[in-house]
Amino acid sequence: MNTVHRFMLAAGLVVLGGVASVVAAPAIPDQLVTHWNAAGEPDGMMSKPLALALVPGLSAVLLAVFAVLPRIDPLRENVAAFRPYYDWFVVIFMGFMIVVHVGVIAFNLGYEFDFTLLILGAIAGLFYYIGILLAHAERNWFVGIRTPWTLSSEEVWDRTHELGGRLFKLTALVTLIGLLFGEYAVYFLLMPALLTAAITVVYSYYLYEQLERGAEPSPDSNL
Repeated sequence: MNTVHRFMLAAGLVVLGGVASVVAAPAIPDQLVTHWNAAGEPDGMMSKPLALALVPGLSAVLLAVFAVLPRIDPLRENVAAFRPYYDWFVVIFMGFMIVVHVGVIAFNLGYEFDFTLLILGAIAGLFYYIGILLAHAERNWFVGIRTPWTLSSEEVWDRTHELGGRLFKLTALVTLIGLLFGEYAVYFLLMPALLTAAITVVYSYYLYEQLERGAEPSPDSNL
């Protein structure tokens, strides 16, 4: 399967979201529940036309952006080196968007389930694959942990992404564990995600400073 086929698969998921909207439209109310709080309780609504068009439309726009980014990246040859992983991220991200969309439709058709847990589970899957993508990402301007220090040094990029990949996978696993804790489940995503962001930024700065001073960071620093 090449890039064209993978993007066709992603486009098929976008179309599937549109079809779901058309099929469900006659059976759902004029106002749809589209937002839930951390406890899984509905707390926001949207008009039917907007709610049914929003995710498929946004997905189509994002798919076009994802298709263009590798072509305009000044380091496009580096993107080509991990292109299959990038393409599969696009497919998985579109799948995530469809899960959100179909979940909203199902809830408004009267199916009873905890929407927050559904989304957290989907995010966990997305984060785990992001961990895989980061471990293979070469230095570029659009994909990965892009700090001033990772973009300035290939070694800092590689080592930061090695750590970041593991942290994203760990965040995914912690999020899945959090599904057992009801209304507190969202914190099992937010706290690890914030820590991952902070750790990778600080780590990239630390590595860069060590290399600039001519001191090789200790092996233990790569966790």
